[in-house]
Order: sequence, then C-alpha cells, then structure tokens
Amino acid sequence: MQNVIIIGAGLAGYQLAKEFRKLDSSTSLTIITADDGKYYSKPLLSTALTSGKTADALHTATAEMMAQQLNATILTHHAVSAIDPIEKNIILHNKKIPYSKLILACGAEVIKPEVKGTAAKEIISINHIYHYAEFRELLKNKKQIVILGAGLIGSEFANDLSNAGYDVHVVAPAKAPLDLLIPEKIGNILKSALEKNGVHFHFECIVTQVDLIENNKYRLLLSNGKTIEAELILSAIGLKPHVALAHTAGILVNRGIMVNRYLETSVSDIYAMGDCAEVEGHVLPYITPLLNCSRALAKTLSGEKTATEYPGMPIVVKTPAHPIVVCPPPKHIEGQWEIEMINDSVRALFRDRENKLYGFVLTNETVKERMALAKEIPALF
Repeated sequence: MQNVIIIGAGLAGYQLAKEFRKLDSSTSLTIITADDGKYYSKPLLSTALTSGKTADALHTATAEMMAQQLNATILTHHAVSAIDPIEKNIILHNKKIPYSKLILACGAEVIKPEVKGTAAKEIISINHIYHYAEFRELLKNKKQIVILGAGLIGSEFANDLSNAGYDVHVVAPAKAPLDLLIPEKIGNILKSALEKNGVHFHFECIVTQVDLIENNKYRLLLSNGKTIEAELILSAIGLKPHVALAHTAGILVNRGIMVNRYLETSVSDIYAMGDCAEVEGHVLPYITPLLNCSRALAKTLSGEKTATEYPGMPIVVKTPAHPIVVCPPPKHIEGQWEIEMINDSVRALFRDRENKLYGFVLTNETVKERMALAKEIPALF
C-alpha cells in the first residue's frame, strides 16, 4: 500500500499536502508534527501586534480540521527520532511507520545568541505560533524591549512593536538594517523611518552579557562597552535549516538538506522542501520558493515528475514605516547597484557588466513595479 508521509506541519508541509490532494485524492497521506498542528501563516507573526491579533486569532484551522480537509492522518505532538531508509520506516520512539515516499518539511531552528550572564537563558525567540503566544504573555505590563538582529525578522518586529507603543532598541553587528538584502544607503533610509517610529538602533556591536537587575529588568552589556536596560529580550539573529533527521538517514547535508530540482535528496524516495532544504545550492526561506516547490513536488508525487522553477522572486519586507520589496541578486553575479531617489521612494537596480538586470530594491510608491521588474530577472533555474 502506498503511504506518503510528510514530516512537518508548517506552511511547507500543509501547502504540499494541499497541492497533492488537488491531484491525488485517495493515496494514503500522513502528516507528522511535534506541535499541535494548527494551520497558520508564519509571516504574520511579525505583524500581528499592529493588527491586534492574538496567537489564537492567527491560526485558521486545527489539526483535526486540516485532517478532514486533506483526507489525511495527522499525528500531533509526535517527534520523529530517526529515519530508516533501508526498511523505509520512520521511527517515533519505539513505534515504526512505513513509507513509500517521505518528505522532510521540518523547517528551520533558531540560531541562539552566544551571550554570557545570569539571565542569558531569558532571551526568547519566535519561530512558531506557540512561541508567539508565550511572547504575548511576556509582553504584558512591559514597555522596554530589546531586539537582537536587524535583518528581515528583526526589522519587522521592530516596526510592529513600535507601532504598538513599546520602547524598542535594536542591537546588531551590521551598519544598517537588512544588510544581507539591500544596499546600506537604502538600509539607512529604513533606519530613519523606524527611528521616527520610535525605534533606537545600536549598530556595529552585539550583546555580550545579560544580567537580571532590580524590578525584573535586564542589563545588557554591548561589545562597544555601553549598557542598555530591557524588560524583555527578543533574539532575531537568524535561522538555520533543521537537518538532524536527515543525518539519521545518511542524507547529504550542506547548509540545508541537499536536494536537486526535483527536490530529491541523496536517498531514494526521500524529498525535502521548505526552510530545511537547500535546492541546487540555494537556501531561500521565503514564501514564493516554498509555493513553487510544493506545486512541483505534488506533481512528482502524483506520478508526473516535475522540476521546480526559481524565477525572479521578490521578497516583501513588512515594514509599513517604509515598505520595501527586494529581489536580491545571486551572490555569484558581479555588478553594481544603480540607486534612484524619487521623492520619498527608492528604485535600486542591480545590473551586471553587460547591463543585464539581476536584482532590485523598491520602496514606498515604487513597490508597485515589482512584478514587471521580476519578469526581467533571469531565473536561477
């Protein structure tokens, strides 16, 4: 009997299941998750304060509802301990479940900051809806919030928390926000917009020590010798693909679980997609790549072997203080940015030596150009 098993009930796992059921309504489908399996959109976690939504308001379906909708068995609160690719079983403690096709959609895990001090363990991160529920509880009766990291998630949370009236400080080793995605000049424009929103930045330094002081506050020592105080510390320094399960099956791993364009791992009948996967050398933990992969893999699982495609895929940065859409150029492409200021908006185009467009950044009014420009970007594959 054919049995397709998906490990992970995040957006990747559920989206794949939805696409698969459009093509195959009867093959046995099992989804296994270590949490409660609620269906929600993870990108909403960094904007929910502004919209006034609690964690309960963010999920749109329970695991039971998703099981019925997908004609699937969903095992919640089940942690997979290992994969046996020889016998084609997954191992849950002492229980074995056979698979015919196995998909790893196990997401990413937070990178923990290397911080000393008596309260270092009090630093929190948000990577799941239950983390967000805990975060909302911890926020009660607090005002001073420190965010570690000024990347995509750190910037979005800074905007969201400042919108909600919190006193927000951001500490990051970069010179400006979003340094891995956009030119410093545009990052400084976002910085100014967030400062007007009440955010304070501490750049070119990191937090080295956190200690508990009086009134349940924390004192943070920065690498530049300065100190700041906080009532809550949120780390947003990044994520790394979850690869532990892949190791148990002897699957090749680099930064993420290595897969080809068909999302096949190095082990037969095991696939990977979403934040845990490294597709043809690319780790892109964003929504559009995930959607493209789910559609292609669903076709493959239903009998029509299909390669995924990565065209130009703009990333929407949810910073309403200064809205940004970015399509980062591939790292191996040599070229330069052409930055044009248009009133309070920016249009930045990255071109190679032959004047071919490989990336862009659009802000404020120019974001409406994103789809037209994306069509000019050469596909990664």
